[in-house]
Amino acid sequence: MSQHVWDHPEPLTVASAPVPEYGSGSLADLLPTLAAGMDVPDLTASLGELSPADRNCVFLIDGLGWEQLKANPDEAPFMSSLLGSSRGGTGRPLTAGYPATTATSLASIGTGLPPGAHGLPGYTVRNPETGELMNQLRWIPWTKPGTWQPYPTVFQLADAAGVHTAQVSAPQFQNTPLTKIALSGGTFHGRLTGEERMDKAAEQLAAGDRSLVYTYYAEVDGKGHRFGMDSDAWRGQLMYVDRLVQRLAEQLPPRAALYVTADHGMIDVPFDEEHRIDFDADWELRAGVALLGGEGRARHVYAVPGAESDVLTCWREVLGEQFWVASRDEAIAAGWFGPHIDERVYARIGDVVAAARDDVLIIASEREPKESAMVGNHGSMTPAEQHVPLLEVRS
Repeated sequence: MSQHVWDHPEPLTVASAPVPEYGSGSLADLLPTLAAGMDVPDLTASLGELSPADRNCVFLIDGLGWEQLKANPDEAPFMSSLLGSSRGGTGRPLTAGYPATTATSLASIGTGLPPGAHGLPGYTVRNPETGELMNQLRWIPWTKPGTWQPYPTVFQLADAAGVHTAQVSAPQFQNTPLTKIALSGGTFHGRLTGEERMDKAAEQLAAGDRSLVYTYYAEVDGKGHRFGMDSDAWRGQLMYVDRLVQRLAEQLPPRAALYVTADHGMIDVPFDEEHRIDFDADWELRAGVALLGGEGRARHVYAVPGAESDVLTCWREVLGEQFWVASRDEAIAAGWFGPHIDERVYARIGDVVAAARDDVLIIASEREPKESAMVGNHGSMTPAEQHVPLLEVRS
């Protein structure tokens, strides 16, 4: 047996995993609630505590979890002030959805659907049609977007209902497949700097009697992955994005609401063998595995046909004290990916699904060298990764 060191005496059970609050408090519930408040048909206002506004803007900060924001009030004074009601808004956490990763969460927020419906259930997942792993963030290898994710976005539904709809983001995202299937509808406005995006978002918000605007900033996540959250680089990005939020809030037109949220939180994982288990060097974990998908804290494991039960048993024995380890059907029944799974999505999910509870990773040093070297990581169902802020400012 591999010489892994554990802190907990008992294996975790599938039922003990803290499942995201789909339908009542998840990231997928935000845009449908806002659009329903603007009389866009066929959408449900699941977040009933949000009062309708004629003009709504969502600012998504990649990688800024609720716990990280609360732990750094000096670096983010403006956003920290929104955790209470001193500016007429309230702050609360939403759950990102499983896995807590960018491609999955952007699809959830844009379509208003959980991962089991929109069909992006991981960083990399198996394409049942080809048998290959597909990176759903970079869309490699290329797959027809409308087949992979066929549902309309909330932006498309709002645009069809006469709402002025726009996305303001980095120019390079305009024509990516992920943007097409998750965030398209209305007009896209590419702006390089954060300040330009805030100003353009405010302009677009004022452009219609009813408006739905989305804007995005990535580098909090980027610095967290590279340097970790206990770094000056990460704190500097938090300070910068806090000023961006304030800049946008101070430009809100009348009858407008700004919602600041994120796609996931993050944790820093130490660089040692106890915390970083290398799949490529572990014969037990590799036995019977055809493909390793997902990411370090949220793995999809695809077994050689006929070896599914053996792989599940082995992964539970080796990892079950620090990971929630489930079969595909167990994870689906527990609601990890939402209340139901579309037929086209079923085989994209691993035969075995492993979600980290502790500050531990399953890296793959040979096949995933860049990902294996990251300081900050995310993907699982712990509060540090799942809880994202929902901050509100109203004009």
